Amino acid sequence: MTILFYYFLILNGIAFALTAYDKQLAKAQKRRFSERTLLSFIFFGGTIGSGLAMLIFRHKTAKNSYLLKFWVIVIVQILIAWFYLNN
Repeated sequence: MTILFYYFLILNGIAFALTAYDKQLAKAQKRRFSERTLLSFIFFGGTIGSGLAMLIFRHKTAKNSYLLKFWVIVIVQILIAWFYLNN
């Protein structure tokens, strides 16, 4: 269980930093990370880190297509956790 904890801790830290850095790149009008990259970190477990960075830095919060994908991933993760814990 400790390996899983550290996995999610590191992944969420990376997702937070990646989202924050992408916001800085956007402000500087430089080449940014693709949405696919950001959503991949969310998909593999960086939901909390990415979500916090989105709220703190107000990044991607006005882009409805991104938010839809984000929330679909969150709902799928919740359903997977629910089925796993109830079986």
